[in-house]
Amino acid sequence: MFRKYGLIGLILIILVEINFFLQVEPFARWYFPIIWFGYILLMDALIYSLKKSSIIMNNRKQFFLMLALSSIVWWGFEIINYLLQNWDYENIVFSSRFELLMFGWLSFATVIPAVMETADLIKTIRLFDKIKLKQKYNITKKLLYSMIGMGISSFVLIMFFPKYLFPFIWWSFYLIIDPINYLNKQPSIIKHIKDRKLAIPLSLFAAGIFCGLLWELWNYWALPRWVYILPAWAGPKIFEMPILGYMGYAPFAWEVYAAYYFVRSLLLKGKKEVIGV
Repeated sequence: MFRKYGLIGLILIILVEINFFLQVEPFARWYFPIIWFGYILLMDALIYSLKKSSIIMNNRKQFFLMLALSSIVWWGFEIINYLLQNWDYENIVFSSRFELLMFGWLSFATVIPAVMETADLIKTIRLFDKIKLKQKYNITKKLLYSMIGMGISSFVLIMFFPKYLFPFIWWSFYLIIDPINYLNKQPSIIKHIKDRKLAIPLSLFAAGIFCGLLWELWNYWALPRWVYILPAWAGPKIFEMPILGYMGYAPFAWEVYAAYYFVRSLLLKGKKEVIGV
């Protein structure tokens, strides 16, 4: 059964798409949270219709945690970008600082749910279920601590060489957090690799790229928008993003997954995964 909120989500997406050309205010300024909450509602309804279970219908406590965590995480990236200066914003015109902050909090709240819902949909249609590692790998503590060390080193190097090493930001936190999740017996990419099951890692990988394409597509037509300040070697652009930049969206999805389960382990009991429940 397709839930009615999925139809609401689809209508929101269509209306925003039309308004990219009409530029009716205040909807043109608030396009990002409107279209992405619409997308989340649509994805969740599709998931529920396929497996009679979804995070909004069955795990609302975790869904609201995901929204809050998403805002906090992306504000963190904005602080880092203040130092790196890899992207900037255009046409950000709001009547007050409060309205601007509300726009930011609501917009950033959609990032993690969008990736996780997309990955769950891909996992639900079993796109990668038959793909497994042929060889079983031994996950040692030495490997885990080495990954954490690489993540910390990558982040430190970014601060010294931001112009050349900025892509490290999209996997440095993953290298730190995912091993910690594994050590604490939480869901982790490392655990899936150890079990030779690639459905969730690949679903996340594909979801990151798919959401990245939509972020860039909808941003390209929007009134308030971001632009990138990247060196020429990043390649030709697809919309506003240089082509090499899209490779960052895949590890970013793993980073999102790791961050969510790290925080959830601190706040909520239980180890049931959102993706594939």
